Amino acid sequence: MSTSSKVGGIDASILVRRLLFFVILAALVWFYLILSFRGLTSARGIEQAQIGREIARGNGATTKVIRPAAIWKAEQVEGVNLEFDHLYDTYHSPLGPMVYGAVLKLVGGDDFERFQMVEDKRTIYRLDQVIAAVSVIFFLLAIGINYLLISRIFDGKIAVATALLMIFCDLMWKFTHTGLPQMLMLLLFSCALYFIYRALEASIENKTTIGAIAIASIFLALLALSHWLTIWITLGFVIYAAFFFKPKGVSGIMVLGILFVFSLYFMGRNMDWTGSPTGVAGMTIYGGLTQSEEAIMRTSDPSEETYRVLYNLNSLILNTTSNILQQTERLYNNFGAILSAPLFFFALLHPFKRESIAKFRWIVLLMWTMGALGMALYGLSEKSTDSNQLHILFAPIMAAYGLAFISILWSRLELPAGSPVVRYGHFAIVILISAGPLLLSIPNSIRAGLARKEAKSPIWPPYWPSGLSRTLHDATGESDIVFSDQPWAVAWYADRLSIWLPRKVGEFEYLEDLASDQKLNTAGILMSPTSFENNPLYTPAPFGSGEEFAALMLDGPSMLATKGGLGPGGLRLRDQTIAEVMARYPEVKQLFTGRLIYYSKEPIIEGAR
Repeated sequence: MSTSSKVGGIDASILVRRLLFFVILAALVWFYLILSFRGLTSARGIEQAQIGREIARGNGATTKVIRPAAIWKAEQVEGVNLEFDHLYDTYHSPLGPMVYGAVLKLVGGDDFERFQMVEDKRTIYRLDQVIAAVSVIFFLLAIGINYLLISRIFDGKIAVATALLMIFCDLMWKFTHTGLPQMLMLLLFSCALYFIYRALEASIENKTTIGAIAIASIFLALLALSHWLTIWITLGFVIYAAFFFKPKGVSGIMVLGILFVFSLYFMGRNMDWTGSPTGVAGMTIYGGLTQSEEAIMRTSDPSEETYRVLYNLNSLILNTTSNILQQTERLYNNFGAILSAPLFFFALLHPFKRESIAKFRWIVLLMWTMGALGMALYGLSEKSTDSNQLHILFAPIMAAYGLAFISILWSRLELPAGSPVVRYGHFAIVILISAGPLLLSIPNSIRAGLARKEAKSPIWPPYWPSGLSRTLHDATGESDIVFSDQPWAVAWYADRLSIWLPRKVGEFEYLEDLASDQKLNTAGILMSPTSFENNPLYTPAPFGSGEEFAALMLDGPSMLATKGGLGPGGLRLRDQTIAEVMARYPEVKQLFTGRLIYYSKEPIIEGAR
């Protein structure tokens, strides 16, 4: 006679565990989305959000962030009607902004005034929270898909442990705060892996694989539309499919064909605007070869020496090798500090008895290797939430293989049988260690969140949304353009056209003239702590060769440090290189004392429009 109690035909202990699982999940959603949330953290994520708002308004994938490099690309194409106030974005992959556009339309986010920050106490932009909520939803769906996938590959115990590792992964939650599409990508990639595994099972059983591969290809194509760099991951699967799925070659061609069909429209649009199927996004290769993508994006002069990168073999090999070594050094952090994920590479040495498990790990390895090569070529910064960070997509499946490997080793230990601690102790150890970064951050975040109560501080530095949403927006009009070192923030929080501040005065004046020809007014220049994000006082850029606006970048902090002791004009009028430009923008408004400063042609009157 069974001693276990039943509730509606379900074991009571199972019901309690499931209930506890969802309680923990709900608590973490509340913690990350409500209590500790301070705004979007990624420049590219913020930029995708403002593109989404333009889509919601029916303006298509246009952007209010104007890269000087994008202007130069457009000018090289004959017949392009270059309009700053209707400039199509060719830098970002389209799917993320399209999803944001649909959600923003649903919540009324296309109406700026509805969400404008007019109250002094509210320092977090509500639409930031909407964008973060979208990422959270994708993350939760990805957990479910990975549970189904890993249950099919291994068993329910490893699937549950992997789900818990995902839930307690601090890095995955941090990605939900960036505005980047990584959680959407995680969902799509997990779905693709599920159908790739189904195809592998069918291949082993000598059944047709075309249907499963076709569905997987669709998810991989959508993945590429979420981030173009994931094409490298797809190429890894293409290589495997071409040689190991029957009929050989056909599957690989089909994957590439579906990817091409899904991308055709967007490549055509890029061709129309830039003369290149990759658009401005193709220029991100400079981030891997020279570590100066920002400098390239801020120039509109193709004769610049920084624009002519030598594509010689030595440069390619040296930079790629350096980037690979840096990825290796930071691999554990890029896997979200999930202890079992790096153990995937040890699991490659184990002869798994089930053929599908043994073969699938090589597919995963090949896709990861190609993805890592793509990241090495295009660059990956030290930030674990970098927009090019693709390692996090592999963390769940690699963690599952790592758990399986640990389980095999654990079973060989001479431990007394029967005790749940013995049976599941290895899972508990891995989960507790992996959850360390998240668990250690919770107490301080709770104290800080409760202490703030009504007024929550934003991501400062470098963003101060209320100053942009209220003061800057009200001081400018629809036909005004603001130059800035954080144009994405101006476009999103102030809903104004913004040009990324060029490096050269001549380029600045050229863009001024272009705006004037289009009957647009260059209203002012906004400087922020973004200029100091990488501690430029101790590095070659941006205050290195060619940074003619260095004095302007240092102007606000210098006045703050000397309490105005530099006198009228500060550094900006003492530097003859930019003195003439700054004379056209004589009015100074400190949106945040000494740190967020707006230089304008006309004085700002609070509350004026």
